[in-house]
Amino acid sequence: MEPPHGPREPNRRLAELIAEAGCSNAGLARRVNLAGAELGLDLRYDKTSVARWLRGQQPRATTPALIAEALGRKLGRPVTVEEIGMVDDRDGASSPALGLAADPEEAVTVAAGLWRADAAGREQLRAASFAVAAMVGPSRDWLIMTEDPVVARGAAAAGAKNGHAPLRVGFSDVAAVRATTDAFRTLDHRFGGGHVRVLAVRYLDGVVAELLRGVYPEKVGRQLFAAAAALTELAGYLACDTGRLGLAQRYYIQALRLSQAADDRAHGGHILSAMSHLANSLGAPRETVQLARSADEGSRGTASPHVLAEFYCAEARGHAAMRDRRAAEQALGRASDELERSDGDAPVWSSYFDHHYIADAAAACYRDLEQPRQAAEQAAVALAGFGADKTRRRVLNLFTLASARVQGGDVEAGCAAATEAVKLSGRARSARTIEALHDFERRLDPYSTVAAAREFRSLVALRRPGEPINA
Repeated sequence: MEPPHGPREPNRRLAELIAEAGCSNAGLARRVNLAGAELGLDLRYDKTSVARWLRGQQPRATTPALIAEALGRKLGRPVTVEEIGMVDDRDGASSPALGLAADPEEAVTVAAGLWRADAAGREQLRAASFAVAAMVGPSRDWLIMTEDPVVARGAAAAGAKNGHAPLRVGFSDVAAVRATTDAFRTLDHRFGGGHVRVLAVRYLDGVVAELLRGVYPEKVGRQLFAAAAALTELAGYLACDTGRLGLAQRYYIQALRLSQAADDRAHGGHILSAMSHLANSLGAPRETVQLARSADEGSRGTASPHVLAEFYCAEARGHAAMRDRRAAEQALGRASDELERSDGDAPVWSSYFDHHYIADAAAACYRDLEQPRQAAEQAAVALAGFGADKTRRRVLNLFTLASARVQGGDVEAGCAAATEAVKLSGRARSARTIEALHDFERRLDPYSTVAAAREFRSLVALRRPGEPINA
């Protein structure tokens, strides 16, 4: 049963989008159930459920995001919860997470609140929609934000808890957080965010929050904030990889504030470049470019050539999405030049980035620019560097190669690459690989009579809802 709360007027926005998508009520219900199954949810909505939504009833917390996802897939573009007229602001706990706190103490409070709500499984937070208005604002605030003069925390600020003296934090605690983050990052690269996200969030809530509320001198405090920022940023990436884009946005913004307390502007720029990629995935190319340029401007003089190369790759994706080939190629060229200049200067949170990742970005750019030959060439270069330890990246790149082949008219080669991606994707729990599959399937629509396309669709049809694609 649907809860009784929610808007009482007819949901005209939802009705308009259903009409635009050419969906019946039963068809939309079926698509929502399938989208939920991919996240392990057993949903049983039907045409009557959709009729209630159209009358203005607000479904349970996770469902609006799934309705938006289902309609987005049918329309071939991102759809937000706001667009379907289902914004629910009753849970205000996550709203502070969309801004930058005024000082380190407040930053700890806001970030810890986000971790606690997520670890507790608050559905409204996990299904939070991406806030377009908060896409660029935090980057502007970060650009003009001055250094936090003091982050050290004394016993008076920490206080006693349950009659016990406050925790005293040292460099060994910071090292433990960093080692744990490295382990999560390695697992993510190999198996996808679905296997790692809950563990990372619980560690933030159960360990990192306690450390940040402890007692530490200035030098330890700066490094502790840096370690917390790195894991919070990773948690944002894991949220993105499990399809929780609104949640990812909140994690990225809080990671940005924690990196500021660490006095690490280069890491802040790296986080903005991650937000730039998130904006690009949501079909916001201008914001993609703006965030990447803010990363460059805000970390000027502190970011190494290796990190700068990341920023230019992110910028290139935005230019390509706007079909500006010249600007995209210029940005890619600058990325390659900066990486050539680097000399073992990669911080741990950027150590994965190399020329294969630049080739991967170039392949996606040329695909978006409808330059299939160049896209396929760059995808092949990227694939040479993505082994078993980077399963998800290899799957995503194979789908890029497959799309390029289809763009070039070689449907059989495209389906062969996509088939390899499908067989490999069973090892990674990643919403991004599922979205890449759906994108490729849409590109196959004009070739429904081609034998290779029919065989590929038959392979995908073997996948049971909610489980990895069968090999």
